[in-house]
Amino acid sequence: MPSSHAAAVSALTTAVGLEQGFGSVLFGVTLYFSGVIMYDAAGLRRAAGKQAVILNRLIEEHFVHPEADTQRLMELLGHTPFEVAVGATLGVASTLFWYWVF
Repeated sequence: MPSSHAAAVSALTTAVGLEQGFGSVLFGVTLYFSGVIMYDAAGLRRAAGKQAVILNRLIEEHFVHPEADTQRLMELLGHTPFEVAVGATLGVASTLFWYWVF
């Protein structure tokens, strides 16, 4: 599934670029903001999901009653870089469509 976070921030950045100009300070700020959000979606959160898989496996293998006082960690965190790229592409495309049709 494409990243909705990437789609939203790329749509915002594209809309700001079209309205304020691609050389404006506001465009630069939203571009930086988009980069941080997409890096988080594909990098940091995905790494946290991989760690959750390992920790859940360790709890199951090494504790006698793992469900007694522990809660399974959520493993599906973050997106692959491809999902982020597709989300960003959909965000830009939808903004361009909206801008030129309406």
